[in-house]
Amino acid sequence: MIGADDVRRIALSFPETVEKEAWSMPTFRVAGRMFVTLPDDETSFAVRCPRHERTELIAAEPQKFWVPPHEAGSAWVRVRIGALEGVEEMYDILVDSWKQAAPDHLLASAPSAQDAARPGGVADQG
Repeated sequence: MIGADDVRRIALSFPETVEKEAWSMPTFRVAGRMFVTLPDDETSFAVRCPRHERTELIAAEPQKFWVPPHEAGSAWVRVRIGALEGVEEMYDILVDSWKQAAPDHLLASAPSAQDAARPGGVADQG
């Protein structure tokens, strides 16, 4: 079963990612820009998501994606860990958020889903 430890492991596998506590919860940043948070209950995580895409995600899979009222004005979406199909889907969501936060010079070294899925890759270690 996938969980919060997988969020941390995958996020920290991305280039120049660091973990920093903020608002009494773990956050993960690249070049000082946050791309994922892991709230206290560890049943969900929040990632960057353009608002127009967020609306579509929530409409298509409301059991998986949601936004709490206090985050409605942000460009973030919450992801229910238990609703994910597996660690590969988690990886794809996290790497997409990382790419939105990473500076241009790091995008060339962006991890790919193929790298993660190969035997021994990050997604295979869950």
